[in-house]
Formats: sequence, structure tokens, C-alpha cells
Amino acid sequence: MESMLNKLKSTVTKVTADMTSAVMGNPVTREFEVGRHIASGGPGMCWRIYNGTKKSTKQEVAVFVFDKKMVEKYQKFDKDQIIESLKRGVQQLTRLRHPRLLTVQHPLEESRDCLAFCTEPVFASLSNVLGQWDNLPSPVPTDIKDYKLYDVETKYGLLQISEGLSFLHSGVKMVHGNLCLENVILNKSGAWKIMGFDFSISSTNPSDAEPKYSCKEWEPNLPPLCLPNPEYLAPEYILSVSCDAASDMYSLGVVMHAVFNEGKPVFQVNKHDIFKSFSRQLDQLSRLSPTMLNKIPEEVREHVKMLLSVTPNVRPDADQMTKIPFFDDVGAVTLAYFDSLFQRDNLQKSQFYKNLPKVLPKLPKRVVVYRILPALTSEFVNPDMVPFVLPNVLLIAEECTKDEYVRLILPDLSPVFKQQEPVQILLIFLQKMDLLLTKTPPEDIKNSVLPMVYRALEAPSIQIQELCLNIIPTFANLIEYPSMKNALIPRIKSACLQTSSLAVRVNSLVCLGKILEYLDKWYVIDEILPFLQQIPSREPAVLMGVLGIYKCTFSHKKLGIPKEHLAAKSLPHLVSLSIDNNLNLNQFNSFMAVIKDMLTRMEAEHKTKLEQLHMERHLLDISNFFNKSKTEELGVQNYSAPLLSVQQTLSRSSMSLTLEEKQRLAKEQEQAAKLRNQPALAPQSIKPATPSTQAKDLTSCLLNNMTSLGSLSLTSPPRPGLIQGSTISAYPSTTPMGSMASNGYNPTMGFQTGGQGMRPPGPGLYGGMATTTSTPNFGALTHNQGSTNTPDMSALDSLFTSNKPKVSLNQMAPPKLTPGTTATPWLNQFGSAQPSQTAPMQGAPLVMGGVTSGFGMQANPFFSPQNFSQPTAAPVMNAGGGLRHSLSVNNDLKDLFG
Repeated sequence: MESMLNKLKSTVTKVTADMTSAVMGNPVTREFEVGRHIASGGPGMCWRIYNGTKKSTKQEVAVFVFDKKMVEKYQKFDKDQIIESLKRGVQQLTRLRHPRLLTVQHPLEESRDCLAFCTEPVFASLSNVLGQWDNLPSPVPTDIKDYKLYDVETKYGLLQISEGLSFLHSGVKMVHGNLCLENVILNKSGAWKIMGFDFSISSTNPSDAEPKYSCKEWEPNLPPLCLPNPEYLAPEYILSVSCDAASDMYSLGVVMHAVFNEGKPVFQVNKHDIFKSFSRQLDQLSRLSPTMLNKIPEEVREHVKMLLSVTPNVRPDADQMTKIPFFDDVGAVTLAYFDSLFQRDNLQKSQFYKNLPKVLPKLPKRVVVYRILPALTSEFVNPDMVPFVLPNVLLIAEECTKDEYVRLILPDLSPVFKQQEPVQILLIFLQKMDLLLTKTPPEDIKNSVLPMVYRALEAPSIQIQELCLNIIPTFANLIEYPSMKNALIPRIKSACLQTSSLAVRVNSLVCLGKILEYLDKWYVIDEILPFLQQIPSREPAVLMGVLGIYKCTFSHKKLGIPKEHLAAKSLPHLVSLSIDNNLNLNQFNSFMAVIKDMLTRMEAEHKTKLEQLHMERHLLDISNFFNKSKTEELGVQNYSAPLLSVQQTLSRSSMSLTLEEKQRLAKEQEQAAKLRNQPALAPQSIKPATPSTQAKDLTSCLLNNMTSLGSLSLTSPPRPGLIQGSTISAYPSTTPMGSMASNGYNPTMGFQTGGQGMRPPGPGLYGGMATTTSTPNFGALTHNQGSTNTPDMSALDSLFTSNKPKVSLNQMAPPKLTPGTTATPWLNQFGSAQPSQTAPMQGAPLVMGGVTSGFGMQANPFFSPQNFSQPTAAPVMNAGGGLRHSLSVNNDLKDLFG
């Protein structure tokens, strides 16, 4: 890397040293800054061409420098001859002014080391372009090395040379005398210009119609720089020492041949034996072979052959050559018209510019950018021509790269952005706004392009406002969001509110509706929707525009309207607009369709929210209950952590689970929690009763009371009784709800059965959920045919006093009945229950362990899972070492029997 930098440094230093040494001390450097070496040209390619700028105006120029070191090898006489020849040629060129001749910006200046003069900006000589790189910097500049001439450039270039010769021959009465590739210069725009008047010959009688030219005899002993290029000279120069305008036409024929043959002339000349070479050349020209001209286009081949004729009178003159069909190419004609625009009036120019867009696509990009574009932008100083020129400039800009646009077009467009008259300028810019926003740098967009759009929105012309509002949506995606929010949208709203034109107001609403997708949701809700309520107009078109904005905002996936805004602002506004008498039926239906959609979504969203809140509260209740569960009392394990984890999981996955899935998951967790909280069944052992003090025989009282209740029997179908050791279940009554039950003592006296909501024993058992229970069916007291199993009465053993031996109720129970016999009627009342009034007749929902929500494990106040477990299990010891009896059973019996 370091070696490459050193090499680059040495190259730059060498080039700078060469340039400095060549120009140092020359008066040209007082007014012009000399740049890099770009090309070479002139007689013998002796002039080095540098780019440069004028110090006072920064105008770009080309600096031609002849280094006197090139002629140090010659004797003083020859040196002087060469210097004088070069000076004569530059002085002659300086005196001549014509579009086809190279324009001199600063005359020749001489110093001790060099000759120098300045011209219009130059690209290279035609000789450089065709592959002759003598006196060029090393390495050869890439733009010259890769340069290829297009057909239109070749045609128009040859036409320009013909026109230049026509000017010399007809206007100045002068013969160039050394027309060749090195004396044809391509300026920066690509135009071909003639220079090298070192050997020009003026007419001795310029006032006469027939000019006469005196020709010098060829002197082979002079240095080459003191003689014209013999390969381009007409034979009569050497053989007859005569010349006229036809001699230059011969040189033009050789130039045309060289252009189509990679820079090669027709014949190679032996400069040491020039006369013999020209004699042989004369014979070859008299019988010119068609193969020598096969690379020349067929439509001009015959004219080239005539130009190379041995007889001068046969050669066409310069005026005739400018009119041949070969130069009638549309591109060549277009370029020629541009060069003559200064002679046209505005009407002719406008007609030409209107048709130009049809021609531009047919021309090469280099020709358009470097030849046509400068001519177009030069017309921007004429305001009347700007509407005709501007479309062509923007068409060229579309084909340019962003760098070319910024470098070649934008500097000329910036002043036009600020022009307000004529109004067509603003309309043209608006139609090409996407191009401007795409290729213009952000800083220029902010300072030049967007202010033009703002002026259009505020323009007094309704036509401009409408066009601007219609075009804004096409390039809204290219506008930066801050500029759109802070500058563009407020002006659109202002145009809608302040205008008296219905079309502008409607177009404003349509424009807003189309650019909503580029705005932020809350900006639309806070700024756009409230603005709609400020519009005073009630024309149907305006109302439909308002409806359109509401609909776009409501239905767009990125935007949307929250249900709170729908309920409080949007729906009231739309409902009030929908009943306007100016609307027809279809428009009213459109309003109602949007209103219904809003109501439907608002209803669905709010239902979903309420269900989620209910689910969250339910899960919170479950969590709070298990934080105070029995496991906390025993200090063994905290069962709330799993449920909290479940709650957190549900909360995290609330966005991915449906409502039904959440409800099902909550029920499953509740069931699992109940089963987990259920105390484990343990075997109970029956201890012999110990003597106790005399106490009231509760068993006798209970049996007596139950016997008295048996008379209150109701008719009921038989139900299966409880089976010892089996799963506890209860079945809903088949008696219809609300049916009258008959009294055993008075058949006409009855009561209506009904459901009763009861909470199971124990604080907050089963999650604190209320259980709907049913009233016991007393009708079953007289019907006990289905009860064949002996009930387990061990749960009531604790009711016996300690002063007399306890006898278990199992022992007091009557013996098992054989099938078909009748059991004690009061036992059957615990085996069935009538359904709740609030529960369905069939298929009552199951709760824990398959037990229905009717009279059963939760509903029956006498029932305790600990007492009806296994009859032979040992009683569970409490913390004090005694038996832990069921408090719920004792409390319920005390409440029932006193």
C-alpha cells in the first residue's frame, strides 16, 4: 500500500513539475489557473492542452502550451522558423471568429520557455480520439482511451468541418492549407472545431469573385513542424505548386477516409522522397480501387471518391458538401438546429422544443448530455421559453445518473424553482415531482423543491391547487415524515378550510385520504379526525370525502380507530352526518355500512376485553385462596406457586390463546386444585366405647324425629341407595320442578320444591365457589324399594356420651334386606335429591369426582367425605392427640335438632 502511495505521489509530482516548468513565467498564468494535462493537438501534435479556469470569473478554459524544449535539437534558424510558424497560426486563429472555428479566449503569450494561449474548454483532438496519443500524459487518460465516436457525432462533425471550410472559402477567401486530424479539436460539448492556421493562404484579390492563392514550393529540408502534413495534402501542392479551395476539399476527403478507418489516411507518404510518393499516389488515385473505400458508409462513398479525384474541378465545393443527403440524418439536423438557435425567434424556438422530445430518445446519451443539454439550459434566462425548454431538460434528467443530475442539471434548475411566472413552470415541476424528489439531494429538496409545492398549495389559481392536490399522493412516499407532518398536511388542511371552491375542498379530502398510510396512527387520530369535525360544508361530495377518511382510517391495518374514540367522537360525528338531508339513498347506505362496521368491531373488542378481565379476576381469586390454603397451616408445601405460574403463563400467552382455550384451561386448573387440596383418605379404626356420664341419647332423638318425618312422604320413583365403599353419587329427581307434593296426613296439602344455593362447609372450600343445591325429596321417605345396601352410620358415633357404652350406628342398623324387601324409610332421603330450580332436568353438570351439583357431597349438610370413607379406618388424630370429628356435621345437627 505504501509503495502504491509513493508511486502516486511521484506521478503527481512529476506532472505538476512538468506543467510548472512549462508555464512558469508565462503571462497567461497571471489571469488563469492551469490544471492537469488532458490532450494534445495542432501541427505535429506539438501543443499540450491543459484544463484551466480564469481567476477572476472562474470560467473554465483550455490552455494550449508549446514547450520550447521540444525544438532544442534544431539549429537556431530552424527553431525560429518553427516558433514563427506556430505564432502565425495562433494569431490567424485569434483574428477569425466563427462557430466552426476554435474560439480563442486569451491571445498568444510568449515566455522564455513556452508559448501559451487560452481557448474555450476542450476535450481532445480528433487525432487523440482516433488513437494517436503523441504528446499525451502517461498513462493515457481513460476518457480518451475509451472514447468511441457515434454515427451521429461523425456525421455532424464532418458537417461542421464542411461548414467551417465554407466559411473560409466563401467568407474569408482563405485556404486552410493543412486540414488534418490533429487540427480538428473536439470541444467539451463534442463540437468539431478547426484550428492550425499555420499554413493558411489568403486570396491575393479578396474583393474579386474568383480568388487567387499563391502557393509556396515544398521544401523538404525544413523541419516537419514548418511543413504541412503531406498525407493530407492535395497532389497539386507538390506536383504543380498550386492550390485553391479544392485543395482543402481533397484534405476533407482524406479526413473522412481516416475517420471511418481508425485514423489511417488514404496513402502513406515517404517524406524523404515526397515527389516520387506523390507521383505514385497520383496514378493510384486515377484508378481508385473500391476496396479502399469499403469501410466508408455507402451513402457517402461516392462523394468521398469525388473529393479524392485527381482533377480539382471534379471535387465538390464546401457548400455542396453541406447539402448532401448523408448529412440529412435526424440527429445531425437536430444538432445543427441547436447551433443556429441564436438566429431564431421565440415562435420558431417554441415549435422546435415542442417536437424535441420525439427526437431525444433516438440520440446517444453522451450527445444529449454534452451537446443538447447546455443549449437547453442556456434558454432559462428567457422566461417565455422556460415552459417549452423545461420538459426536455427533465426528460434528459430521467436518463442521467444521480451524480450527473446533481453536477450537470441541478445548478441550472435551482433558479427556475423560484420562478412563479409563467404558471406553466409550476405545473411542469409538479408533474415531474417524483423525479425531483428521487434525484435531488435532501438539502436541496428542503430548500428548493418543497417550498415550490407549498407555494402551489397557497397559489391563488384554483387550477394549480387542484393539480397540486391530485399529484401530491403520487410522490408522498418520497417526502420525509417531519416535512409532511409539519408543513405539507397543515397547508392541505388550510386549503380545505379557507377555499371557496368545492373542487379544492373535495380534492383536499381525497388527498388526505390517500396519504393517510404514510402518517402515524396517533397523528391521524389527534390531528386529522378532529379536523374533519371543523369542516363547515355539508355538500354531499364533502360528506362522502369525510366518510372516506373515516373508513380508510378505520379499516387500515396500520392505523385503526380505538374503541374509546369510536364511542366518544367518531360514531357521534358520523351519525350526525348520516342524517343530513342532502344525501341520497346510496350515500346514506354507505354511511350506515361504515357505522355498523364500527359498532360491530367496538362490540367485539369490548366483549373480549370484559371476558379477559373476568378471567384475570377469576385467576386472581384462585391464587389468593391457595395462598391461604391448608398446606400453609401444615408448613409442608405451598400449592399457590403452581397456580401463580399458571396465571402468569396465561397472562403471557393471552395474545396467542383464544377465549375458549383460556376458559377450558382455567376450569382444568380449578379441578386440579380441588383434587390437590382434598385430604388423603386414611383408614379409621373403631375404638370400644368408654363409660361416660349420663347424657341425652341423641340417637334415639334422631330416630324418633326421622320416624315422624317418614309420615311426610311424597310419591317418588325408587332411587338407588348408597353402597358402602362405593363412589358417592346423586341423581336428579325425575319429579318435575314446581310439582306439588302430597302430605301424608292431608292429601290436598302440598308444597312446591325448589333449589336452594348453599356454600359447602369450611371457609372458602373448593375455591370459594358457591354451589347450587336442591331441597331433599321427602317424597322418597315412603318409597324405599330400591335400597338394598346397609348405610354406613359411623359418622354419628361421636354423638354418644362417655358415661355409657357407645354402640355404633352400624351395629344399630337393621340387617341387610334381601332383594324385594322394604328398608327403613328414613335412610333413603339421603340417597337422592330433587334438582335445583336453576339446573336443567337432565344431565346436571358434574363437579368433583363425578358428583352432580344437586343434593350430594356439597349440597347435603349431613354429608362429610371424612365420615363416609371406609368404616374400618382408624380415626385421624388431631394436633392434641384426640379424635378430630367433623365440626360441620355437629353444627348442622345442632341447627336442625337443637
